[in-house]
Amino acid sequence: MLSIRDLDLYYGDAQALAQVSLEVPQGAIVAIIGANGAGKSSLIRTIAGIEKPRSGRISFKNLRIEGKESHQICNLGIGQVAEGRQVFPTLSVEENLEMGAMLPRARTGTKQKMQEVYAMFPILAERRAQAAGTLSGGEQQMLAIGRCLMGNPELIMFDEPSLGLAPLIVQEVLHTIRALNAKGLTVLLVEQNVAVSLKISNHAYVLENGSIVMSGSGKDLLHDDRVRQAYLGL
Repeated sequence: MLSIRDLDLYYGDAQALAQVSLEVPQGAIVAIIGANGAGKSSLIRTIAGIEKPRSGRISFKNLRIEGKESHQICNLGIGQVAEGRQVFPTLSVEENLEMGAMLPRARTGTKQKMQEVYAMFPILAERRAQAAGTLSGGEQQMLAIGRCLMGNPELIMFDEPSLGLAPLIVQEVLHTIRALNAKGLTVLLVEQNVAVSLKISNHAYVLENGSIVMSGSGKDLLHDDRVRQAYLGL
């Protein structure tokens, strides 16, 4: 579904991504793991059209998308749940969800989609009139996921979805990601919790200093000595 070939990204003279290539098959959960500063968020931002690569190719369903504007990429079916959640704090829960449905691809069936989001996250239904900025961190993450779903995506990119959340809430968020995948959504997951992300992923890539240094099934990488020493402290 998503194919990246030889992607190079620079911030001024500093290279953030170097010859990155990866594949995200339709219906899979693919994880990107790596230390802080490895380039994980830069990769997500480049796929989303927020950053423009110097060279390389990004294809979504066989359509070249590198260089397209972010709203165009969203409308093709790539959703993003950004790091730090980034809800609209002064808008209500329901208004935040409505913002997610402003894409042309999402303008039909909005009410039904909202009911599906409320069914998935009942706490949001209870607080639909509440300002998003007054929600807990976990509730804001649910809202960020719900807002993304309102855009009717086929692939969702999660950028550090567990960041700053209590362990119990982290488990709920990761359960939600598995449930969405079970419904047919393709997932690209960037997650600081390496062990958990490898457990739920079909395939994973290790990013170091802007380059892919390892790849394999989530299970294989979880038991790889180099990964265990570098990222799991084992």
